[in-house]
Amino acid sequence: MKKLFAVLLFAASTHALAAPACSEFVPGAQLPVLANAKLAPKTRLLCYSDFAVLHSGLTHGPLWSAEHLTRAHLSEAKRQTRTNKFFEEPALPPNEGATLADYKRSGYDRGHMSPAGDRWTAEAMAQSFTLANVVPQDRDNNEHLWARIESSVRKIANRYGEAYVVTGPLFAGQTLRTIGATRVFVPTRLFKVVYVPGANQAFAIVVDNVATDTYEIKTVHELEAISGIRFPGIPEAIKDQRIGGLKGV
Repeated sequence: MKKLFAVLLFAASTHALAAPACSEFVPGAQLPVLANAKLAPKTRLLCYSDFAVLHSGLTHGPLWSAEHLTRAHLSEAKRQTRTNKFFEEPALPPNEGATLADYKRSGYDRGHMSPAGDRWTAEAMAQSFTLANVVPQDRDNNEHLWARIESSVRKIANRYGEAYVVTGPLFAGQTLRTIGATRVFVPTRLFKVVYVPGANQAFAIVVDNVATDTYEIKTVHELEAISGIRFPGIPEAIKDQRIGGLKGV
């Protein structure tokens, strides 16, 4: 088993180093765009086998993580075994990525942005545990509300055949909490942007990074305004849609 994980981890690191366009994970092959110039320094695009991450050397974590969920891939994902083998991202320069030590005794979970539960191959499952794909997340939030949101999004993708999903952290306030010697930024909120081509529907979900059972549904335009990230692959005509809520959350 250790040998197998070593092989998968090597594959994860070399795939991230290759970093092609990652365009297959976003609608219209158009990656999210940072409209907030303050977020731009030290950003690096990392492309994995079934998701992509824009990593920040300032926050020491992802600014967004994008995935294309399909009914067939989610069916395969049910057969995968969760590895729980978190690792430091070797594709990042020194001091830009989080370390395992940063999270130790921090009081926070290592919260996936592109979830392990969506990964449909053993390689992708291993890759999802890179620290480049996680943020410090409230433990209760991660294990309960956020898990239900992830499950609901999978059900939407299954119902309509596919969904494009971008997940990331939000940082609000003059003084932000950090963890570890690397000073990994702790998000104040988390978001998911979901685009469902088969339903001609797009919406955003926003959750405070605390123990809570409450989430907000926002339009894509509203999320763009508060996140400093634009989503050019989603048709402008549906960016003001607001759904009533998520089933089962």
